[in-house]
Amino acid sequence: MEKQTLATLAASIENWRAPEVPADIPHGDMPGDKVEINQGHIQKANLIFPLLVPLAAKAAEISSRVVVAVCGGSGVGKSETASLLSHYFRSVGVGAYTLSGDNYPRRIPQYNDAERVRVFRTGGMRGMLQKGVYTKQNGCALQKLWVADVDADPSTALDEPWLQVYQAAGRAALADYLGTEREQDYDELSAILAAFKSGAQSIWLKRMGRTEDARWYEAVDFSEVSVLMIEWTHGNSDFLQGVDIPVLLNSTPEETRAHRRARNRDGKIDSPFTTMVLEIEQKELDSCAHKAKLIISKSGELLRYDEYRALMDTQGV
Repeated sequence: MEKQTLATLAASIENWRAPEVPADIPHGDMPGDKVEINQGHIQKANLIFPLLVPLAAKAAEISSRVVVAVCGGSGVGKSETASLLSHYFRSVGVGAYTLSGDNYPRRIPQYNDAERVRVFRTGGMRGMLQKGVYTKQNGCALQKLWVADVDADPSTALDEPWLQVYQAAGRAALADYLGTEREQDYDELSAILAAFKSGAQSIWLKRMGRTEDARWYEAVDFSEVSVLMIEWTHGNSDFLQGVDIPVLLNSTPEETRAHRRARNRDGKIDSPFTTMVLEIEQKELDSCAHKAKLIISKSGELLRYDEYRALMDTQGV
């Protein structure tokens, strides 16, 4: 395929036709990440790409290299859609690379999951102390709830005011941790985006597996790359610097729950703690949604921000 600039691509985008999608297209660089592209992902990418190209061409007037962030909640198809968009750019002669933001937490998944629980429980106990509801009896009852892993379950607190205090304070503490600089290494990723835009020909990118010894860096050749595609829940965060075009793949809380129920083949549902994490992440995504250049619904429709706002308001977000 002959190389072309984003400007020339934008000038002819009305004639663009989606290429075939091979089974082995390159995807995000998270070790062990599994990308399973289906027709729904292709439909979304086909909608986004002709809208994205003119935005990228405009951004390229300032910097010849452009950063696109595909963000959204759990199960919305970030990895698949970002991989398709990069494939589409490459298919028309514009170099693109897909970077997974999940390589940039401060802790490996196991330790970060434990830190999330620690933050919630520590915040909850401190809240009890501040409200004067911590007693030896309540402390012992709380420990039993920890062992059963139901201390975040609202149903356990219906007749226990002290536990309501614990859960509210713990949730507030967790909200101050999730997606912040305490959890994610935004500085490192922002520095990578700055290096990319400055014209770096090769950049060392982080790889993070699921164990402590599965962390390393790889030198990636960016000499032919014009579009850096980030797929990440936090790609539209105020903490991340250097993103030109945030693309929000939206999913309402009910759509997210339905997706996760369908994905759990063994019939198990998310734990109360995981449900709380997803709810907090939904609110974080919502707080930054006004910055998104494109918003796509779960069903694959383009939404204006006011349409998005009306949809989410009906869900209480």
